[in-house]
Amino acid sequence: MYHPRMRESGTVEGDATRVRKIIHIDMDAFYASVEQRDNPELRGKPVAVGGSAERGVVAAASYEARKFGVRSAMASVTAKRQCPDLIFVKPRFEVYKAISRQIREIFAEHTEIIEPLSLDEAYLDVTENLQGIPLARDVALRIREKIKAETGLNASAGISYNKFLAKLASDHRKPNGQFVISPEMGPAFVEKLPVGKFHGIGPATGAKMNALGLFTGLDIRNQTLEFMNANFGKSGAYYYWISRGVDERPVRANRIRKSIGAETTFSTDLFEFNALVVELRPLVDKVWRHCETTGSRGRTVTLKIKFADFEIITRSRSLLAPVTGRDELERLACGLLEIEMPLPKRVRLVGVSLSSLQLGDDAEPQLTFGI
Repeated sequence: MYHPRMRESGTVEGDATRVRKIIHIDMDAFYASVEQRDNPELRGKPVAVGGSAERGVVAAASYEARKFGVRSAMASVTAKRQCPDLIFVKPRFEVYKAISRQIREIFAEHTEIIEPLSLDEAYLDVTENLQGIPLARDVALRIREKIKAETGLNASAGISYNKFLAKLASDHRKPNGQFVISPEMGPAFVEKLPVGKFHGIGPATGAKMNALGLFTGLDIRNQTLEFMNANFGKSGAYYYWISRGVDERPVRANRIRKSIGAETTFSTDLFEFNALVVELRPLVDKVWRHCETTGSRGRTVTLKIKFADFEIITRSRSLLAPVTGRDELERLACGLLEIEMPLPKRVRLVGVSLSSLQLGDDAEPQLTFGI
């Protein structure tokens, strides 16, 4: 919740001397950089991890590829059209996970308050860091230097007094840089920012804001809290406060994922029920393996279908009690597929996810594994 008692300095009434020190670490083009590190022939060349020249989706793009407009989640065909020399590389998730664990150990040398967002980025609260380094910018520099020394990879860092601004700051000097947004800079930095650059404001919300005459942080700041709530519901207060450089969300260690999913793109479009079931089974295995590893259980099963023309549909079923086993998860997923039979057209991708996971009240965006 956001309260008027919050001050733009990043402090809270009753604790006016305490300003949080938060670092956002973001690895630069992580998957692609790992592939370039391990294969010298890829260095300096446009690389896309995931997909192929004919099918699939780009999971990550090197900076050389980004110059051509290639980005993650882009259809491989589109990426190849924009960058004819693009080199597609099969992802090696086990390698990326091992490096991520190595990086996490470096974080842990400085703070126990680590909030991972994905394999390649995390928030760190270093207000009271374990090595007693006075300046957060120096903590960030040491972390980046050690990551480079131990993994050969570059990381960028944003340093500020809250999570929202730390995230903005890490993008400001990418790649291989860092930037500080101090309490004195925060409100002015945000007021010049286009709403489309706000973390948490996607294209649809950005378009709605533009239609209401809101184009920058200053435009939002000029609105009342009542106006923002009326137009943006429960997110209105969040937008209202971050436009003032205020974000009191704590860095939360050991967050529990809200959902877990797996999906796969076929080399040839499929149509028959039995063929699709064969493809669903390893996805169910992967989702349930995560549940067994973490001890988490979920109540909502979702089937995702992407047709050959890229239309996507999802179908879900929620239970009163959590799914109890791998076979039940497969039965529910296949049942959702069976209801859709016969399919109106051929299928290029299927996915399975389990949500409403139970282990705590924290939430994290869905983690999706490609196969």
